[in-house]
Amino acid sequence: MNTPTDTDPKDPQADADTGAEATRLAQERIHTRQDELDQTRQQQHAQPEGSQQEAPPAVQTGKRDEPDQFPAQHLAPSEQEADLEVAPRFRAPEYKGSGKLAGMSTLITGGDSGIGRAVAVLFAREGADVAIVYLSSSDDAEETRQHVEAEGQRCLVLQGDVKDTAFCCEAVERTAAEFGGLDVLVNNAAFQKHAESIEDVDDERLRETWETNVGGYFRMARAAVPFMKAGASIINTGSVTGLKGSAHLLDYSATKGAIHAFTKSLASNLLERGIRVNAVAPGPVWTPLNPADQPAEKVAEFGKTADMKRPAQPEELSPAYVFLASPACASYITGIVLPVTGSVAAI
Repeated sequence: MNTPTDTDPKDPQADADTGAEATRLAQERIHTRQDELDQTRQQQHAQPEGSQQEAPPAVQTGKRDEPDQFPAQHLAPSEQEADLEVAPRFRAPEYKGSGKLAGMSTLITGGDSGIGRAVAVLFAREGADVAIVYLSSSDDAEETRQHVEAEGQRCLVLQGDVKDTAFCCEAVERTAAEFGGLDVLVNNAAFQKHAESIEDVDDERLRETWETNVGGYFRMARAAVPFMKAGASIINTGSVTGLKGSAHLLDYSATKGAIHAFTKSLASNLLERGIRVNAVAPGPVWTPLNPADQPAEKVAEFGKTADMKRPAQPEELSPAYVFLASPACASYITGIVLPVTGSVAAI
């Protein structure tokens, strides 16, 4: 087994719960500090209202129009996807399953909401059993479970912190035991908080961002690989910020660039074992991550700098994960970073 030897008879789930709570509190402190800095700066640099030009219309290319107007809403650290005034779309009603992942066992970190929830639903629609890892949003995780089971598949819900090596090993082992193996790992859990200046990024924030976004991906992959056979795959969630950078997401963008490099490196490392490794690099996506990160007035403008003049909905990202996970679609694809950004020339 891959779980480190522990002679302490304490309950490992209790340890995982304690670690998750500590992480939740640390992330809440980081959010609160930055929100206070933003409020101070806003008061110092308030500009008089001026005339504004009418914004160009958003581009719609799907079978139904996606939302392009969003309220000025800031999510508190304790709030969840259900608290968003405009609910993210994750059901993908136009997407018809065809058994691309039939009989497969899948594990998704950050699977309780946002992109992770949308991926879980489509994986289930394609015939896969789904385990989701989440940190603290129990209500969101339960809703995801209900949607996976509504697609006719099993769902295993695992609470814990991807910064914890023992929990990562436990999550993989429980998934493999429950579903009879592990075919697809989606590394998607992330922490993000904007910063107006590099001076805002203290050591606590730097550690939290790097250990969650990069360390968490590494730990989960390390735990998963011994359970994977030829034909299995790992999909990492990167970001357009890892391709182009972001002036106010310094630590987050750096982690996403590292994830892209990790994806290519691990793809080379696992090639002879027949395990594919790829990444999806989303542009702006309407999930709880960004309303929790940005001040309310910026949330109302979120995604409008993309060429399509709107953010994506999670259901517009999830088919890319199905494509990369399915051997029927992507058996000859490894080591790529697939941009889904709503903009031209993302790379």
